[in-house]
Amino acid sequence: MSTGNIFTEIQFDRSPNTIVVGENGAGKSSFIDALCFVLFNKPFRTIKKDQLINSINKKDTLVEIDFKVGNIDYQVKRGIKPDIFEIYKAGILLPQPGNARDYQKQLEDSILKLNFKSFTQIVVLGNASFTPFMQLKSYDRRIIIEDLLDIQIFSNMNVLLKERISKNKQDISEVDKAIELNEEKLQIQNDYLNQLKQDVNEQIDLIISERKGYEISYNTSESECYQLGDKIEKLLDQVGHEAKVKTKSAKISDLLQKLHDKTHNNTKRKVFFEKNDNCPTCEQILDLKIKADKIDIAQKSIDETENAINILVGEQEKLTNEITKIDTIQSEIQNSQLRVRDHQTEMKYMRNNGKSANTRIRTLQSKNKEDSNVESKISELIEQANTNNEEKETLSIDKELLSFANDMLKDGGIKKKIIRQYIPIMNRLINKYLASLEFFVNFELDEEFNETIKSRYRDVFSYANFSEGEKMRVDLALLFTWRAIAKMKNSINTNLLILDEVFDASLDSTGCDEFLKLLHDLGDETNVFVISHKGDVLIDKFRSKIEFQKIKNFSRIV
Repeated sequence: MSTGNIFTEIQFDRSPNTIVVGENGAGKSSFIDALCFVLFNKPFRTIKKDQLINSINKKDTLVEIDFKVGNIDYQVKRGIKPDIFEIYKAGILLPQPGNARDYQKQLEDSILKLNFKSFTQIVVLGNASFTPFMQLKSYDRRIIIEDLLDIQIFSNMNVLLKERISKNKQDISEVDKAIELNEEKLQIQNDYLNQLKQDVNEQIDLIISERKGYEISYNTSESECYQLGDKIEKLLDQVGHEAKVKTKSAKISDLLQKLHDKTHNNTKRKVFFEKNDNCPTCEQILDLKIKADKIDIAQKSIDETENAINILVGEQEKLTNEITKIDTIQSEIQNSQLRVRDHQTEMKYMRNNGKSANTRIRTLQSKNKEDSNVESKISELIEQANTNNEEKETLSIDKELLSFANDMLKDGGIKKKIIRQYIPIMNRLINKYLASLEFFVNFELDEEFNETIKSRYRDVFSYANFSEGEKMRVDLALLFTWRAIAKMKNSINTNLLILDEVFDASLDSTGCDEFLKLLHDLGDETNVFVISHKGDVLIDKFRSKIEFQKIKNFSRIV
């Protein structure tokens, strides 16, 4: 394209109705491309965006538009080579996100309140690249109607809702996995704790059995000690006079020794007097009688001493036997005392073993307490399980609510109810405008936006059955209906209407006259631009004129 070498300015609110004229190729329709480009980043005609670049300058494509929404001033700038996309609100540049699509979405959803398809059905009616409503697919028809009725938000909500449903489904799946994993961990910890308790209890039972054995051995030794103690006491009673017996025996032994010594001395004296006749002291010869007396006296003393010895020996034998018996008893006492000491040692050993067993039991019991870290883990897992179950319950409630909302936001939900309310109004308006255009048929759209067209003779038609002129009348009727509905809903209330070569196409003279009446009936609040080759015929029908000319390969307004 070679649109221009200077900035071209068009004032869209210059007049309630303006005719745009010029020869073919002069650039009449270019301003529609420029308008669509600056607002929607695409030309109106089916050309590539790069083809908007000036073929002579090859750069610096720039379109600016100023408009109001309510009392707020907006300005949009868009350019190619260099790329420019800026939105100003009350003179302040709106923050630009990293993604240009988000910036464009903000422009369409929050400011313009319409998209490209709706724009081409409500603001621009073209002849070249325009796809009439009746030639759109059912889905595209629905999009336009939803925009008109300001219920597209429900579709947007439905998109967001589907994301939430998907997220909810994912969250439920994740929490189910978390619950399953937590249950596995809980089972493992419980099994581990039960095994620990079983092992400890088995060890405690074994130690208790050992301790019972120690107690039995201790009690047995203790009983033996008591019995031996009684025996020792009785034996001690039996040897209580031991000292007296031994003293008496010693005295008898001493006495016997003395008697033996006496016997020995008397025997020596007797033998001496028997063998010697002289006195041992004075060495005088002894008298026989004296000698005999000495021998007799010695013999008597010997006999008396031997008798005494025999008596004492008998007594000594008795004492010896008694001492032997006492020694035997004492030996038994010593043995018993040794056995007592052995039993006492055994008792001490068993008592120490019992204490050790108690210590081991307490250690194992305390180990059970130390296993409280396992119980602590179990408690944490139970708490986590409760949290997971609560989360799943919440997610399940959300799932039900989301499912309900999904049913409401489907095409057959709340949107259908709203559309059902407006379908009769739409049909009345369409038929009203068709009648204004001298096209007397009964036109009805159903809730799926399929048409039923009947003639006054009840013949049934479809849009495809009509001539191009009749189709144009239907397109115009729909255009004015959509604008009326938009104004009624205040969803897309625009004062701009651009008609590209409508009068040059298939409308006959009657159709043109009736259409002009409709345009004038719009009043001064609507700014209508009609692009036409029939300027010489129509110029007196419009208050304002814009003429495009090609000057040195550049389009200009003259």
